[in-house]
Amino acid sequence: MDIQFPAPSADKTVLEDAGAFTPRFDSAGLVTAVVTDVRDGVLLMVAHMNAEALRLTIETGMAHYYSRSRQKLWKKGETSGNLQMVHEMRTDCDQDVVWIKVSMTGHDAACHTGRRSCFYRTVRLGDGEATLVIADDQRHFDPKTVYEGQ
Repeated sequence: MDIQFPAPSADKTVLEDAGAFTPRFDSAGLVTAVVTDVRDGVLLMVAHMNAEALRLTIETGMAHYYSRSRQKLWKKGETSGNLQMVHEMRTDCDQDVVWIKVSMTGHDAACHTGRRSCFYRTVRLGDGEATLVIADDQRHFDPKTVYEGQ
């Protein structure tokens, strides 16, 4: 199946209605992907997708992303075994963000640090400074073992 994404309409009412999925990629060719757990709605991660990652995700039902730091396509969990199976994908009114509801395989952890969510820290303000505090320090796997040699 080779899904093609038509160019987005300049007419905002067309973008906001039912019809063709026409993602609005930014100047770098990316859309933001917000990823939550289909079971309980926990925010697992935020990533980016280029057209190829978005197409592969839709075609295979497995989440694929584009790594800005590594400048390459990335199938989530390919190394760690923590694959993301897509249950639902939504887009916002401008079609420049996708929300993906997934279930995890493997260790049920989305973060490369071994935690369930990439959002494991809270920001606290005190004495005029913002500091990070670990809110979830439970590791579902040892990243040194999983990513050794990567």
